[in-house]
Amino acid sequence: MIGTFGEVVFLASADQIRTFENFSRSTSARWSLHDIHLRHPKPEYIGPGQDTISFSMRFDVRYGMNPRSEMTKLLVMCREGRAETLIVGGLPMGVHKWYIDTVAQDWTFFDGAGRLLVGIANLTLKEYV
Repeated sequence: MIGTFGEVVFLASADQIRTFENFSRSTSARWSLHDIHLRHPKPEYIGPGQDTISFSMRFDVRYGMNPRSEMTKLLVMCREGRAETLIVGGLPMGVHKWYIDTVAQDWTFFDGAGRLLVGIANLTLKEYV
């Protein structure tokens, strides 16, 4: 097992592959600029910003996945606003939970009956404080 995000288990085995690629994390700080007459503005640190994580997941029937049902599960988690712990390599990412901000789906290959064979989900998670 590679990790988990709520009920989604990231794994790579002889029977199934459900993992991610292009994993990216960004963090930011919040600053406010105060205008000062005839001088440069004065920056003031307000606090930490909201971290963002993005990655892609490829679902393929050849690797034991039902792409449509896997991507629907992610869509439901997003629409329900679930905040979950993201664990990678046995350790939680960050100190807070995460929610799915966006899910973009690419439906790549179909069989002759219109069943989805390969799909890609691009996720953006945001820190839930």
